[in-house]
Amino acid sequence: MTATVTPPRAARRPGRRGGSHWWIHVVLGVGGFAMAFPFVWQIIMSLSTNAQVQSVTPTFWPGELQWQNYAQVFERLPFLSQLGTSVYVTIIRTLAQIVLCTLAGYAFARMRFRGRAVLLAIVLSILLVPSQVYLISQYQIVQGLGWLDTLMGIVAPGLFSAFGTFLMRTAFLNMPPELEEAARMDGANPFQTFWRIMLPLARPSISVLAITTVLWSWNELLWPLVVSTRAEDMPLAAGLATLSSDRTIDYPVLMAASLMAMAPVLIMFVVLQRRVMDGLASSGLK
Repeated sequence: MTATVTPPRAARRPGRRGGSHWWIHVVLGVGGFAMAFPFVWQIIMSLSTNAQVQSVTPTFWPGELQWQNYAQVFERLPFLSQLGTSVYVTIIRTLAQIVLCTLAGYAFARMRFRGRAVLLAIVLSILLVPSQVYLISQYQIVQGLGWLDTLMGIVAPGLFSAFGTFLMRTAFLNMPPELEEAARMDGANPFQTFWRIMLPLARPSISVLAITTVLWSWNELLWPLVVSTRAEDMPLAAGLATLSSDRTIDYPVLMAASLMAMAPVLIMFVVLQRRVMDGLASSGLK
């Protein structure tokens, strides 16, 4: 009688696990397609006619690509002027929030002064109030300063944020106090300790603050529509809203303009993808 040798169980497990990996790829593929389909459908709509977009039976691929829809964006909107406004507003707000929120977060986290708890509570209470509540007050202040229909009127409310202060305060609180003690023993003053030691260690949180500020400033809609009445002074997000009317909406042109407005942020994300992911992972922001 010939003895049958049964392979050990440990030798068979890798084979079974390797064979089941295709289910993971299928699930990830379906999920990726579901997330990418709205973007692909937007591209298809931007290359279609308005009749094809509004037809009862969906047209998944236009017979002839309507590239002129992208050219009509420049005829319907002062696109370059609005693009420049969006860039200026985003850059100024991002730099201002990095400076102001970083300083405020460090003061609330590491410095001891009278009324600190009360001021911190006031700043954090802003997070509990929707921005629409103080919209009228902001408008009256901007109107009193004569900043209506100006770039400064759009930028001013976003120069500082309670979220950025809370984020940077949390980052500085998580740093060991021995760093400051060592800096004081070496003769560093409070500003030198902040600038040379604490600030470089807070780079991941600063990256998160910059990313969120860029996205929020680029996509802000309500405030620019309130404070700006001329299309030339509006950023792109508000300018796209003027393409919609109560009577007719040219959906292909609107989709083409949306893709063109989305392109700068999308390119920035692709170029800085690794830094974006590292910053989000290091800060713990989900």
